[in-house]
Amino acid sequence: MIWQEIDNHISQITGEKFVSNQHLSISGGCINQSYAISNSKIIYFIKQNLPSQGSMFAAEILGLQQIYQSKTIPSPKPICWGITETSSYIVLEWLEMTNGNHKSWTEMGRKLAAMHKITTNKGFGWDINNTIGSTPQINNFHSSWTEFYTQNRLNYQFQLAKKRGGKFPHSAKLLAAIPQLFLDYQIQPSLVHGDLWRGNVGFTIENEPVIFDPATYFGDREVDIAMTELFGGFPPTFYQGYQEVFPLDKGYETRKTLYNLYHILNHFNLFGGGYCSQANQMIEKILKASNLN
Repeated sequence: MIWQEIDNHISQITGEKFVSNQHLSISGGCINQSYAISNSKIIYFIKQNLPSQGSMFAAEILGLQQIYQSKTIPSPKPICWGITETSSYIVLEWLEMTNGNHKSWTEMGRKLAAMHKITTNKGFGWDINNTIGSTPQINNFHSSWTEFYTQNRLNYQFQLAKKRGGKFPHSAKLLAAIPQLFLDYQIQPSLVHGDLWRGNVGFTIENEPVIFDPATYFGDREVDIAMTELFGGFPPTFYQGYQEVFPLDKGYETRKTLYNLYHILNHFNLFGGGYCSQANQMIEKILKASNLN
């Protein structure tokens, strides 16, 4: 049974015998099956998928370790991951969650800003590829942010989208124009969450902010801030807290559309529908705002 194999793995990693007797299915998410498992004393959070998805969990646990070890903003402590004959899985610390308040949203902004100050001398990218949703996310390092974002993010998504039948008449013009959008903007590689929407943040019962389900890499910090404005957005106090610690640079309002284009293209590749039209509208907006249309 999969549970016995997970129990044995937890016991091996923690050094304490763990035998689960409760396995509660948890709703939410469209990629993995999620569970809370317990021995009536300790609870762990488990995500399961097919054996072929083991590399996705390997990358997720590496990203969580990097965020956790930064000691800036809390994330669930990663325990272990593995592959069996029938499934792959990841085991994380269980955190009791609540809705938070104005103060805790402010603190989330401050702590995310602190995480964004974590940098690297390797350039823009990450040590391994990971996923954005279930789509591969290419992370090979570039010394130039514009090259990284053009090739590893937008062009890759455009190629996938065109295979799905998406039509983007001005995609080539947009990709060629990207360097012009960064002429007066100095970028340092920042440790970013990579998939920072409302569904991937929360608060403990002590109102401590927590981020999870990362698509981690080193990139422009604005990619995280931009995504917080998608799919419902974050409260104003979050942005106030962030600006106190690490103020955003001029031109963010234009760049955020460019950064969110990546996620809209990815949603087209995952779900189809009207995301193609939305992506084209965003391309037009970027070109118009930059006097490049």
